[in-house]
Amino acid sequence: MDALMEGLLSNVDWTEIGLASWDTLVMVGLSLLFSVLIGLPIGVLLFLFGKRQLLEQPIAYAVLSFVVNVLRSVPFIILLIVMIPFTVMLIGTSLGVAGAIPPLVAGGAPFFARLVETSLREVDRGIIEATQAMGANVRQIVFGALLPEALPGLIAGITVTAITLVSYAAMSGVIGGGGLGDLAIRFGYQRFQTDVMVITVALLVIFVQVLQMVGDRLVLYFSRK
Repeated sequence: MDALMEGLLSNVDWTEIGLASWDTLVMVGLSLLFSVLIGLPIGVLLFLFGKRQLLEQPIAYAVLSFVVNVLRSVPFIILLIVMIPFTVMLIGTSLGVAGAIPPLVAGGAPFFARLVETSLREVDRGIIEATQAMGANVRQIVFGALLPEALPGLIAGITVTAITLVSYAAMSGVIGGGGLGDLAIRFGYQRFQTDVMVITVALLVIFVQVLQMVGDRLVLYFSRK
């Protein structure tokens, strides 16, 4: 049995697989962090500037919404290539883990911002009105009512964004972004090493399943509170 497995996985370098897996986790973790830090305030502003909301501003909403829609509509593979000059200027390289993070954030932040806006729109209007009646200002309403009430939806949005970033991180291997995607392209595709391709795909599937399971449990936990 061992001999059969060694034959089927003869091209697999488990050290390389381990390093590539770690690189993927770092890319997804850092890009998710920055996507949430940037996307959350943008999503809150989209909600506040919306029609019949606390800070209704049609022009500001239209401009912000347009920028978010533009970034969301650009296919990520194109965004990777278009952002190479900016990434080099910002990071010093467009290769490896560091070079993949700026385009990952550019793709993830607007995606998460829309999810934040949607989650806030689902908060019961009565909660906002009750908080206003108590004399709360906009900041107090956002941090004291809106975000706590929308927390399960926000966690679900973070989960969806993280899973999206896993696929984006794999795609960044096309331009030498590192991680499992880079390994799959260099060995699985260019050198026709099918066993390497199968292992990388299996690991990506496992990552997604774990993220979804953790996200579902967190949503369930905070929904009960």
